[in-house]
Amino acid sequence: MRQPSKQFVCEIVEGEPYEYYPLGRYIVAARGVCGGRPTFKYTRIDVHHALSLLAAERTMEQVAQGYALPAEAVQEALQLAAQAFDQQSKKFARQG
Repeated sequence: MRQPSKQFVCEIVEGEPYEYYPLGRYIVAARGVCGGRPTFKYTRIDVHHALSLLAAERTMEQVAQGYALPAEAVQEALQLAAQAFDQQSKKFARQG
């Protein structure tokens, strides 16, 4: 998975500015889109919602097809969630 840049990006999409912080290749935090929560790039699809569908036993393929996303985008969401889990676990381990 590509390492995200921490730089703010501004693109013109369909004649409108689209401003975001890339969190991965497919996942961004865009100002004014879903309250800045992570979404799939160029969509209003909340990554948390997609992960909750996976937790409810939908397959990656079902989630990807249901939202017309590349399967790699859903896989990236899982990878980023795992990284966040690891980071939180390390914080707790250092505290204990």
